[in-house]
Amino acid sequence: MKMKLIALVFLAATAAFARPHFAVRAGFGFRPAPVVVYAAPPAPLVATVPLGPGPGYAFVNGYWAPAPIAHGYWVRPHYAGRRYFAGYWRR
Repeated sequence: MKMKLIALVFLAATAAFARPHFAVRAGFGFRPAPVVVYAAPPAPLVATVPLGPGPGYAFVNGYWAPAPIAHGYWVRPHYAGRRYFAGYWRR
């Protein structure tokens, strides 16, 4: 008798702190129509690059920088699959 009372008190105490929730689902064999959005995409970003200070400079991340490698070019940061590659200079 005492063990049943302890078990009942334990269950009541844990139920008081539990978040009660339930779900009811019914299927009728059809899916709702897809939602179509009739809105134009945003306008493309347009940036102007100012005139360079001289030959041998590259416009990188909003600034003119001299190329650290002769005849090199800047490779932008990019993702390839799930991997991120930071920007770097390539010859």
